[in-house]
Amino acid sequence: MTRLSRALARTTALAAGLALATAAHAQSPQKGASDGVVKIGILNDQSGVYADFGGRGSVEAAKMAVEDFGGKVLDVPVQIVDADHQNKPDIASNIARQWYDTDRVDAIMELTTSSVALAVQGLSKEKRKITIVDGAATSDLTGKQCTPYGFHWAYDTHALAVGTGGSLVETGGDTWFFLTADYAFGTALQADVTQYVTQKGGKVVGAVRHPLSAQDFSSFLLQAQGSGAKIVGLANAGLDTSNAIKQAAEFGIVQGGQRLAALLFTLAEVHGLGLKAAQGIVLTEGYYWDLDDQARGFAKRFMAKTGKMPNMIQAGTYSSVLHYLKAVKAAGTDDTDAVAAKMRELKVDDFFGRGGTVQANGRMVHDMYLFQVKSPTESKAPWDYYKLLATIPGDKAFLSAKASGCPLTQ
Repeated sequence: MTRLSRALARTTALAAGLALATAAHAQSPQKGASDGVVKIGILNDQSGVYADFGGRGSVEAAKMAVEDFGGKVLDVPVQIVDADHQNKPDIASNIARQWYDTDRVDAIMELTTSSVALAVQGLSKEKRKITIVDGAATSDLTGKQCTPYGFHWAYDTHALAVGTGGSLVETGGDTWFFLTADYAFGTALQADVTQYVTQKGGKVVGAVRHPLSAQDFSSFLLQAQGSGAKIVGLANAGLDTSNAIKQAAEFGIVQGGQRLAALLFTLAEVHGLGLKAAQGIVLTEGYYWDLDDQARGFAKRFMAKTGKMPNMIQAGTYSSVLHYLKAVKAAGTDDTDAVAAKMRELKVDDFFGRGGTVQANGRMVHDMYLFQVKSPTESKAPWDYYKLLATIPGDKAFLSAKASGCPLTQ
């Protein structure tokens, strides 16, 4: 054998050895945390239309989960970092990219705003990182745009359609007109509710789109009023929903015999609007602070830290952070594939999930609740806002993995 052939043989052997080592690592990830810390990013709207919807409250909920877990996992500290994405997918993607590439963030959670969540989930697939969405609604996250590393936690547009949409159709609301936020979330919510309404024999007589953070809803409400629809479906959220409800009162829409369907409305918006304006509204949430002792226990601690009661977004953020840390511990590593597998394997055992399960498409299945907002005379204490109308079992609220349209489960 010549000197050149011997050198080539050594190079080939080295390359083969490296390939085998890489394959072995992929099959058996290194135990422990890869860089001496487990870092979780909370990325949401902290200054805009959804600031009360999740905002700083979700950051605090994430920190509470870390504290309750003991502040460490795999003998290394757990850190929470956070940022305001301003409801802009490009800003969110830039933050996420910096977190992954420079700051070595292991997972990103909350992700209010569906367009943002879809963008960051797509980037996270490329980077092989986990996202858990609590604040965004579109069911596409675990449907046609699902990924191996994307999870959806607190609620989605399908659950809202089944809950709020279903209850109104079944009580005579068989004609609908939509006021829809003009981006991915509004489009998905209108589509899911429309499908449910038509399946029940109802009809959509019209719709109009409005920009995010709209200030003046007058032209949209006049179209809804003129449609004669029994139900005016507000396929929006946060301050957009609150402002639409306030301005609907000025036009006498409810007094004229139409009903408002706040399709995504949480305790935060009810509190901001006040019971006088919000009374009678039917809504769907995955959590209410006064459901039972477990829910009240978390809410009391959250109130002490923030001065407010939590909604389902903030409670869901706590649950998702806690479940992620349990999965890291169970996997014995922060390797993304190993942790994602454990997240699907483990039951969700906390005051929010209550024996929830994580489907193959990343959808966390848990019970949802249909509430009606109390009148001022019915409310007996601060934050006593809801009366429970029905519990919606998780398998009714959420699509199965097979029915979701997720390519990973077909």
